Amino acid sequence: MARLILNGKSAQLPAVREAIFARRAAGDTLEVRVTWEAGDAARLAQEAARDGVERVIAGGGDGTVNEVVNGLMRVARERRPALGLLPLGSANDFATSLGLPLAAEPALAAALELPARPVDVPRLDDWHFLNMATAGFGAEITSSTPKGLKRLLGGGAYSLIGAVKAWHITHYAGRLRWPEGERRVELCLLAIGNGRQSGGGHPLTPQATLDDGRLDVLILHDIGSLTQLRAMRHELETRPARGTHVDTLRVDRLTFTADEPVPLTLDGEPDRRRGFTVSIEPAALSLAMPPDCPLLSRPA
Repeated sequence: MARLILNGKSAQLPAVREAIFARRAAGDTLEVRVTWEAGDAARLAQEAARDGVERVIAGGGDGTVNEVVNGLMRVARERRPALGLLPLGSANDFATSLGLPLAAEPALAAALELPARPVDVPRLDDWHFLNMATAGFGAEITSSTPKGLKRLLGGGAYSLIGAVKAWHITHYAGRLRWPEGERRVELCLLAIGNGRQSGGGHPLTPQATLDDGRLDVLILHDIGSLTQLRAMRHELETRPARGTHVDTLRVDRLTFTADEPVPLTLDGEPDRRRGFTVSIEPAALSLAMPPDCPLLSRPA
């Protein structure tokens, strides 16, 4: 038995309703629960686990997926249902990275039928995420992009807002610590990836995998001129471990202590904190995905 937790804003979409009726007609046992307000998706995910549901499907954008994941992570590991995705957001970064279909009916079929593989689940302080956490400039863009523009332009909305703000980049001073070291930084973007892309298709951590027990970290820092911006773009292509404007790390734990509150996003959901610690729980959740998914370090 599977249960679809559907974002209330998508419940009346004709394509979604047709997909649900088509899967039921094909013989799938599929229950539907619709959210009304913040917190509903997490609560409904926990209820599904208590009811013995074998697979929970998150129907919505990256934020809906994030809330369902947090609900499932409150359930004992041995009782957690597998997770499937019905991507209905404006960017759908995580579903795209997984190689899942984006049209409603094939996406729902995939969520019901694809095999579920164990994946790691990162945690930022008290909140879990599956794809990526960003802090600084990238998070500022995501949180300030109007929802109407997101729906109109999709992932391109983030690029447009980013271009408008490109010459008003704020640097956030603080200290990064990880098991092998620490350093003082003036960062404009910190990306902590379990998945690979964020902000409407930007590959911030292109080598990340979901099952290696590690976090891929991108640090962009000290960018204040056009020349430095060009140098940063070149370093983004070459990905040095330590560059003039771009650093990369692969760790299982990272702490950032900032001098002032920093904007951040968890799977696209905005927040603001003075500091935080990110850790990772290996193989904590089973996720429906293609056997040849590029985010797996080990083939099915």
